[in-house]
Amino acid sequence: MDTSKPTTELLAGIRLTAFAENEDQDGLLKNEIERHGGSISFLAPYSELDRRQISQLERNSASQFANSLLTGEIDFVVFVTGAGVRYMVEQAGKQVDRQRFVDTLSDVTTIAGSAAAASRLIQYGIKPTISLDRPASWRDVLVAIDQRLRVSNFNVGLEESDSFHGLVAGIEARGGRVFGFPIFPQVPPSNESAAVDFFEQLSGSEIQSIYFASAADVSRYHFLAKRFGRGVATNHNLDQQLVVAQNTEIAELLKDKQISVDFTCSSGPCLVSNIEELASHMKEIKNQKQVINETFSGPATSGHNPHAAWYENPFMKACRGEPTDVTPIWMMRQAGRYMKEYREVRDKVGFLELCANPQLCSEVMCTAVRKLGVDAAIIFSDLLPILVPMGMDLEFAKGDGPVIHNPIRVAQDIHRVKRLENNDELMFVMETVTQTRRDLPEDIPLIGFAGSPFTLASYMVEGGSSRNYSNTKKLMFNEPSAWADLMQHLSHSIALYLNGQIAAGAQVVQLFDSWAGCLAFEDYKNFVHPYVKQIIDALPAHVPVINFATGNPSLLPLLADSRAAVVGVDWRMRLDDAWAMVGHDRGVQGNLDPTVLLSSIPEIRRQAKLVLDQASGRAGHIFNLGHGILPETPVENAIALVEIVHELSQR
Repeated sequence: MDTSKPTTELLAGIRLTAFAENEDQDGLLKNEIERHGGSISFLAPYSELDRRQISQLERNSASQFANSLLTGEIDFVVFVTGAGVRYMVEQAGKQVDRQRFVDTLSDVTTIAGSAAAASRLIQYGIKPTISLDRPASWRDVLVAIDQRLRVSNFNVGLEESDSFHGLVAGIEARGGRVFGFPIFPQVPPSNESAAVDFFEQLSGSEIQSIYFASAADVSRYHFLAKRFGRGVATNHNLDQQLVVAQNTEIAELLKDKQISVDFTCSSGPCLVSNIEELASHMKEIKNQKQVINETFSGPATSGHNPHAAWYENPFMKACRGEPTDVTPIWMMRQAGRYMKEYREVRDKVGFLELCANPQLCSEVMCTAVRKLGVDAAIIFSDLLPILVPMGMDLEFAKGDGPVIHNPIRVAQDIHRVKRLENNDELMFVMETVTQTRRDLPEDIPLIGFAGSPFTLASYMVEGGSSRNYSNTKKLMFNEPSAWADLMQHLSHSIALYLNGQIAAGAQVVQLFDSWAGCLAFEDYKNFVHPYVKQIIDALPAHVPVINFATGNPSLLPLLADSRAAVVGVDWRMRLDDAWAMVGHDRGVQGNLDPTVLLSSIPEIRRQAKLVLDQASGRAGHIFNLGHGILPETPVENAIALVEIVHELSQR
């Protein structure tokens, strides 16, 4: 038998890079991958001396925390990840009596910020005082603390976490004292050039796939990414690569580091047991990654190109949370029926015909940008064209708005919904992006957009507009499995659609959830929020995302609980109160009532000043209306608003 030839071609053309402390010493993984036509290389940038230094740091950190706990200095302990629980118990058990440590941990108040953390605590015989069984944010943990505990004047031990960055401030604001404990502390490797070379290869797309075999490897990768990452957001170097996690605990830790995981091994002690499962998922995963790769390899259009003229535009700087000389402003529906030039175009063509004509779409938007003097453009399109290749019979009926003639009403109808596997039937939208980018002044950034999954699902179920969304909620509440299938179809398709717009030339993208305000907080959290996060996680991290929903200010913390750079705010809440709910680590967009533009210029000035005063000149504010410009708005009032905002916000 010729062992030099692969037994199967399951992994033909697949190159894996294992980010691992130790190479595959027995050769089992390497042999198995090569047996199926793939290849694997091992990256081990740390020397034996480095590893000894790291071990000493781990001992010191664990010893300090264990002694603080055993001597009664710590009253509460917050664990974020299952890996964090395991690390602390195992490391502390090497420094002090393990059973005594576990018993003491059982006696203090323990808060599990994830299902994995709760599960791992229970495995050690520790019943958490508070357990968040759904994917939780630091805001969820604070809410749980407020409901059950008082942390004022108490000491809180907290697993240091990327996703829980706001928890320290929240606990301290409540009078608590935080003792952070790092898991897997790191030191720079002796061979720094190897790490630099690795990230240069990563940026150059020379590395296809990364396999993480242990939680320690995840932590080491993240440390090196922050130190040696080249030219991209350091937490998200792996947007282009296939990311494979050895198990769910490692996948959880990767997600905590804000790294999207493409494949998690489901069984067995190593990847060997999952080769066939991995191979079966490769086609779909590679298709998704292909769109993102096109974004990176295309012309300099993405949101992170410091050499582009639009990069220093105040709108882009606000998206990045940087100070600006003036508050940027653009307006939703800034190319619309209130403008004479738009009405002249619409007299000649129907709405869908206009949306399908990239040249006309670019013309109406560029005209609006030039006439208004705004700081950003948004492509002229609509939320609903994406539904046509998904199997919906869409018509824009004169006087009635959009109508879907084959709505989804029962679970059995879901089989009619098609997932997008490419953007071929939506190329007119991609061409609109490219044409508009070409026609705009170089210093004006371009925003792409899509409807959020709840709003699109509501159109699909209701067949058009609705007042109470009874059919949508009936499906959502009575058929949760079918609802989940529908939302998965939509989140997959929306991510593909937005990645296509980014590849075509959009610098920023916005998600519109026009109808989410009809949902209660818990219903949005359970039935919608996970899918919005999936979409945003599937987009290149350096492209800012604006997450916008209307009608229910209580949803704002959930809108912020994602990788979105900016949260849109409607007019139903003061901007300063809204920003406090969102968190000042994010930008906000808004939030003038659109009807103010129907009033006088002095009143527009007064109301605009109120919004600007509430923003207090804080970096990250993008002035906008709380929804789109109304058709009856005098165009001179819209022009005046832009001038007023620029004048009053000069710094």
